Amino acid sequence: MIKKLAKSIRGYWGATVATPLVMIGEVAMETTIPLVIAAIIDDGIKKGSIDTVWKYGILMVAMAIVSLIFGALGGWSASYASAGFAKNLRGRLFNKVQDFSFANIDRFSTPSLITRLTTDVNNVSQTFQMMIRMMIRSPMMFVIATIMAVNVNAKLATVFLIAIPLLVIGLLVIIKFAFPMFNKMLKKYDDMNASVQENLTAIRVVKAFVHEDHEIDKFVKTSEGVRKAMVKAEKIVAFNGPLMMLAINSCMIAILWFGGVQITEGIMTTGELVSFITYIMQILMSLMMLSMIVVMFSFARASATRICEVIDEQLDIADGTSDAVPQDGSIVFDDVCFSYAKKADNLTIEHLSCTIQSGETVGIIGGTGSAKTTFVQLIPRLYDVLSGSVTVGGHDVREYRIKTLRDNVAMVLQNNVLFSGTIRDNLRWGDKEATDKEIEAACRAAQAHDFITSFPDGYDTILGQGGVNVSGGQKQRLCIARALLKKPKIIILDDSTSAVDTATDANIREAFRRELTDTTTLIIAQRISSVSDADKIIVLDDGKINAIGTHEELLANNEIYREVYMSQQKGVE
Repeated sequence: MIKKLAKSIRGYWGATVATPLVMIGEVAMETTIPLVIAAIIDDGIKKGSIDTVWKYGILMVAMAIVSLIFGALGGWSASYASAGFAKNLRGRLFNKVQDFSFANIDRFSTPSLITRLTTDVNNVSQTFQMMIRMMIRSPMMFVIATIMAVNVNAKLATVFLIAIPLLVIGLLVIIKFAFPMFNKMLKKYDDMNASVQENLTAIRVVKAFVHEDHEIDKFVKTSEGVRKAMVKAEKIVAFNGPLMMLAINSCMIAILWFGGVQITEGIMTTGELVSFITYIMQILMSLMMLSMIVVMFSFARASATRICEVIDEQLDIADGTSDAVPQDGSIVFDDVCFSYAKKADNLTIEHLSCTIQSGETVGIIGGTGSAKTTFVQLIPRLYDVLSGSVTVGGHDVREYRIKTLRDNVAMVLQNNVLFSGTIRDNLRWGDKEATDKEIEAACRAAQAHDFITSFPDGYDTILGQGGVNVSGGQKQRLCIARALLKKPKIIILDDSTSAVDTATDANIREAFRRELTDTTTLIIAQRISSVSDADKIIVLDDGKINAIGTHEELLANNEIYREVYMSQQKGVE
């Protein structure tokens, strides 16, 4: 795990290595100062030599300033290194998520990924900062201060040597029980983030149904879950502080007692006792810092495990190796089976075969759960087939490089998503080099130009996050225009005109027939009128093709199509 995370230090190794080196300088100064204090007391104050006091006093102040400078440099370099480490690690996670297929994303909830990119990365980077400062400083301080203390008075040093094993045992017990608690706490964070995200995403629905109180109660429950998990974890970690203070105070009492006895017996000088006490404090404080690092490491270990789960996630869809480009928009499904669970006994699409010629307009009709969306998502490899093959432009889709394939297949999803920025910026997702003329032409084809120009700022109108300041129908038309700007060989409209009126729907289809003569168009629709003039219509039923034909043929020969048509006609009447 450490090896995987260490790759994120790239570009910040200088600061990472410099930090412990600077800490060595700070430790060297701090462990030398007690000797100077002893000299001030024994050679200066005790003998009444003011010159000696001044000489060693100035030396001590200079050493303290140098120690301060080293400490400040160490703090700066550690902060710089940890911030860079966090940036790289967060970038690695974000880039990995961008490569996820829909199946990979399905295995991680969105709130969980957000927690891993934020809270978990912060936990790990804070521990990293503490480690590069203290993992050298504290052990080095412990070793040098112990040597110096033993050198001052070996017999008295046995007091803290007895306390150390007891502290280590207590710390190991705390870590053993704390780690599972931290894991549970982070999962509760996921639940709380899920509640927040769901509420903010659907805030208009919440208000429309006056469900604010329900959402508040739900959030309070998830927040309380985080609190309880945190309290359980902190209850265990809380023993660390009292344990350390008990050891420090017990050692100090014993040292003052035995040290005082040795001074009265003439075995030890007052200056030696003061310096010895300073070394003992340095030893115990370094142990306390090490215990804090170990506790933080236990917490960070839970976060690091979750981060590595994302890094180690095997991508369901591997990039193709061929440099081929689809020559046309022909599509062939050859005995395709698909399962979201990747199990042959739980198929969503079952032994489906069909051929769509380049330039055809194909309607797709079927009831809820008939796998219409799944069917079209296999074309741009948003999911991969379980068995069989999908061919586009004469090649299996798995042979193409994913970017090449998806650049030639434009898809307007059921959930129309727009991003913060201007309308023009959103449209240029289809083609970042598109001219204003090309943008206007795409918007005219999608029946969006008129409502865009009705805004005071026209194409420079700022859209809120998710396009909240345009209607559902306007959002759909903008998404269609964005897809048209790709100039794809295949365009897929997944129920993408459901929010527009029938006249606008008809105008969009007319523009498609007129301007996309060489583009294969697949239209998933609930309204028969949206597909009635298609070259052919595919009727799906429970993941299988029930029938293929024109509107007239299906109306005459297919019961499912006829029932849908008649029910809609009754609605019209």
